[in-house]
Amino acid sequence: MVRQPEKAGDLIGPEIHTCWQTIGVYGNGECQELKEFVHCRNCPVYSAAAQRLLDRPLPLDYQREWTQHFAKKETPGRPAKTSAVLFRITSEWLALPAQTFQEVAERRPVHSLPHRRMGVVLGLVNVRGELLICVSLGALLGLEGLLPRRAAEIRCERLLVAHWQGSRFVFPVDEVHGIYRFQGTELREPPATVARSQASYTRAIFFWKNRPVGYLEAGPLFGALNRSLT
Repeated sequence: MVRQPEKAGDLIGPEIHTCWQTIGVYGNGECQELKEFVHCRNCPVYSAAAQRLLDRPLPLDYQREWTQHFAKKETPGRPAKTSAVLFRITSEWLALPAQTFQEVAERRPVHSLPHRRMGVVLGLVNVRGELLICVSLGALLGLEGLLPRRAAEIRCERLLVAHWQGSRFVFPVDEVHGIYRFQGTELREPPATVARSQASYTRAIFFWKNRPVGYLEAGPLFGALNRSLT
């Protein structure tokens, strides 16, 4: 075990008198030169000791140890994990970046809007006293069996409240797993069998419990949702 020096004098060596540790500011302060220099670092004795320290001969193994240090093959660190929220719509498992979500809400009534009987916009939902636009990701992604004609026909277990670049949306899902962390190396290209409407917003897929999960692109997805409001 390498002994750790207890004071600066151990590092400098016995050939240099470390008066600053005995009668200087780091000692008893009895040095008469302190009246003129106030602090040891302003004293020429202190500066001369520092110069001798820098000019001292290198240890015998110094160059060899540093040569070995820089010759070592650098081991790349593991890439940071990505956090995503996993949820299910009908039989499809999907994921979006965790930072796009604000909360998971219980099922509650969806109030329809005039002239919005079908399509992506389902209506309005009261979440904590605020009316938020409820949208159907199933309709946007072209998932079968999720195109209710009226808000009253919506059947879901949870509502996900999402936020993206100033816009807030609520969309119903059948199941929420929660946050899942994965490495970027787990992502795979979407298969050719993915529907064209879904492929437009699917960045990649990864496998969770032997199930394929579509990892959605937040930017294009929420951009399309905003366009559906016009």
